[in-house]
Amino acid sequence: MIKNDCIEAIGSLDGVEGSRIIEGRGLAASPGFIDTHTHSDGKLLENPQHANSLRQGVTTEILGQDGLSYAPLSKENYLANRRYLSGILGLPSAELDMSSVASFKSHYHNKVSINTAYCIAHGAIRLETVGFEDAPLTGTHLEKAKDLIRQGMEDGAVGLATGMSYFPNAWSDTQELIELCKVVAEYQGVYVTHLRDKNTDRAFGGGGVAEALEIGRRSGVKVHFSHFRTNEATAGQVQAQTELIDKAISEGVDVSLELYPYPTGSTFPLSFLPSYAHEGGPEAVMDRLANSAERKRLSDYLDNDYPRPIDDAVFSYVPIHPELEGMSLPQIAASRGKSLGETLCEILLENEGQVGYWASPPVSVSIWDQINRDAIELLSRSDYMVGSDSIPLGSNPHPRAYGTFPRIIGRFQR
Repeated sequence: MIKNDCIEAIGSLDGVEGSRIIEGRGLAASPGFIDTHTHSDGKLLENPQHANSLRQGVTTEILGQDGLSYAPLSKENYLANRRYLSGILGLPSAELDMSSVASFKSHYHNKVSINTAYCIAHGAIRLETVGFEDAPLTGTHLEKAKDLIRQGMEDGAVGLATGMSYFPNAWSDTQELIELCKVVAEYQGVYVTHLRDKNTDRAFGGGGVAEALEIGRRSGVKVHFSHFRTNEATAGQVQAQTELIDKAISEGVDVSLELYPYPTGSTFPLSFLPSYAHEGGPEAVMDRLANSAERKRLSDYLDNDYPRPIDDAVFSYVPIHPELEGMSLPQIAASRGKSLGETLCEILLENEGQVGYWASPPVSVSIWDQINRDAIELLSRSDYMVGSDSIPLGSNPHPRAYGTFPRIIGRFQR
């Protein structure tokens, strides 16, 4: 029996009258699902119905993920970050007040179809202190950042989120993150991290798992690993991937993790550009792409030095040129007679950086199957949960935006 949105009773309800009776034989009743990792911050403000999540049974989402969000930001910094993140968050209204976590939350509470919680975006904290500048926070800048986080936690944030593949997040060092997380720990908040793979020379243990766990040890904060799963390179190596984590848990570090049930991911390809290219913010990035010599330097980096292959890119969100949605980067490059790097730089320039993509699945069916088996093994752990990492933009979004929870229930649990 459900009354006032709460489950009042379960079992025999003989004699109980209800205003609405649902024949439930063969069905299941469940509380709404919590999606622990989404990138719906912008799209929810454009389309508050949010059917892609509701139809999966999701009723709560945690925003601010990967440090890519809008609060707390001054008007000037909000407009810059809104443009910079348009490939992953879309373009919500330019008129919104994002100057505090409280004002950010007010745009969602009782105004969108789902419940939301917010992790303070590390990127926003850095923009409010040093801007799009490659410099770890120290001195007065660090103290200001700590004050901003303290106020954000007072305003109801649940933690701090950072993405160490993205800028300005990856311009931090480990000591900066430890100091910020000490404030989060004062409020029993959570440090949510997309692990570092950029500027690893300034991180404890070379970044990755080791850095995140060291932050937990030295700050006392709870650590949550975003989308932590195996991939093509690590398929079948669950024990090796979790060894450091299990050791830290045995030592008293409070750790949780999440994954989505797909073998490949999705992001915004503006983030593929090298560290220096992001300095100065979105206008400076576009100026570099518009300069033929700089564009050649960037395309050479993508073709020869970028650490991951880009030939698996399929465009999901290109609102200025939607005819590109669903096409792969190699297809477009072949049609233009250009290299992959040259083509990607052109597409970013032509579309003002407002471009999203997802990676096509592994060619090897056996690897794909092994990654699925690994996901089942990881989800059997008591410290794991589900986060879709959804980017609900464009005509061709990654299927995790609408299929994560049905896939978990239908393929992994039934």
